[in-house]
Amino acid sequence: MTEKTRYNDEELAEFKALIEEKLVLAKRDYEAMLATLMNRDSNGVEDTSPTYKALEDGANTQSKEELAMLTARQQKFIKGLEAALVRIENKTYGICRETGKLIPKERLRLVPHATLSIEAKNMKK
Repeated sequence: MTEKTRYNDEELAEFKALIEEKLVLAKRDYEAMLATLMNRDSNGVEDTSPTYKALEDGANTQSKEELAMLTARQQKFIKGLEAALVRIENKTYGICRETGKLIPKERLRLVPHATLSIEAKNMKK
């Protein structure tokens, strides 16, 4: 029996549904993070009123920096999912970009935007 070189249309449709579901959730979370970062939900003056609590200011700044990093990471995740949808349309989804072999379905279900097999990832270490 010959080894599969790509996933069939039915399998790609399954992955597409999974990715689209994850994309909706990821975009919702991203928007919530942005709203928090930009104080969209607040009409208060917390970010403009003078304060004399230096430690609280430091903690607030650190929290905002951490949230900004999480937001950037979420944006990268969204771009990865969108790129995976393009690969599905091109019928190249699930093919390791290093080895050319199929990435196992189990891995793609856990990391649907993966472009490397575990084998290829381990070779990079």
